[in-house]
Amino acid sequence: MAGDRDGMVVYWRPGCPYCMKLRLRLRFSGLTYSEVNIWRDQDAAAYVRSVADGNETVPTVSVAGHAMVNPSKREVVRAVTAHAPHLLPAKDTARRS
Repeated sequence: MAGDRDGMVVYWRPGCPYCMKLRLRLRFSGLTYSEVNIWRDQDAAAYVRSVADGNETVPTVSVAGHAMVNPSKREVVRAVTAHAPHLLPAKDTARRS
């Protein structure tokens, strides 16, 4: 799962206000992704350290293998659009009649 090459992974930890903010915003985005608590997954914590200069800085987001440390929702959406457009929500074409 660490650095998923096709999908999007949000690495977080309990009590992190930046994680709570980003996770809440992403829940309403319609994007497809998974979440991993780095305090429960040693491999995930090691991945975060590998992309965050040895620190366990969260949220860290991996989009199709492209890591971002403490990104905004806007940055995440840009990365998904560029690297993993299949994760974007389907457009509702039924209403456009």
